[in-house]
This record gives sequence, structure tokens and C-alpha cells, in this order.
Amino acid sequence: MKMTNRLLLLLAMALLPLATLADQPDDAAALEGVEHGKVVFDINNASASSLNLYLAVIRETHDDLVRQGVEPDILLAFRGPAVTLVSTDRERFDLTDFDALDQIADHIADLQMLGVRMEGCGVATRLFQIDNNTLLEGIKPVGNTFVSLIGYQARGYAVIPIY
Repeated sequence: MKMTNRLLLLLAMALLPLATLADQPDDAAALEGVEHGKVVFDINNASASSLNLYLAVIRETHDDLVRQGVEPDILLAFRGPAVTLVSTDRERFDLTDFDALDQIADHIADLQMLGVRMEGCGVATRLFQIDNNTLLEGIKPVGNTFVSLIGYQARGYAVIPIY
């Protein structure tokens, strides 16, 4: 009897991940007929810890699109105070912020390896006195991300604000 109970317990444990996976919600209704996930994340955020969280969720969004058979076409548009968080110039930050800034840089590098494109707003870098050459590697300075957002939205990209 003990052997049968153990076998049943082992079988239940083996099947549990499959049951959990089957119960996991998906986005099939929203993605029906969608082949390309075209999105611009409009990032205007001043908090390093908050931006870390959002970058992790953007990575999860990329992975969810791939998992559900949609090719991600993602762009991050950094504007406003967010440009200070994606610069190598850390003079304005306390030492206690450096770990979070390092994590942001790691997220940025990881997302770029997945093909995520990135822009930094020239208006914001001017207003916040950030040298465009100090933007993290792979973040392309553009004249004005409002203009970029207009262009991308006209080309069918969804715009998701991150504030």
C-alpha cells in the first residue's frame, strides 16, 4: 500500500507543472492574427528602482510575445528625467543609487541583445544637461522623442507610457 501511495504521489508531482502551465493565462484573444508586436515604450521616469522594475517587465513582455508566436519589434524611447538614469554621468546621484543604476545598465544591455532598439531624447539631454556621448551604449540620441513617437505611432506601433 505504501508503494502505491508513493507512486501516486510521484505521478501527481510530475504532472503538477503541466496542470499549472495549463491554468496559466495567455493573450491568445488579443494576439489573434498578430504576427509582429510593434511597440514603443515611452519612458519618462525619474526613479532608478522603478525603472529597474519596468525594464524587467519589458523583458517579460518580449519573452511573452515570443512564447505566444509573435515577433517582437520593440523600441524604448527615454525622455525627461529618464535620460539621467541611462547615462554614465552619475554626478547627480548618491552612492546609494549606484547599484540600481548598474542594474539598469545590465537590463539595457540584455534587452539590446534581444534586438530591442533604444533612443534618448535630445531635448531631454539638453534640458537635464546630459552629454549625448554619455548615454549607455546602444541608446541612439534623437532630436525629439515626441517626434519619434508621432512617427512610430503613424507606422502602426503601439505607444505604452512608462511614468
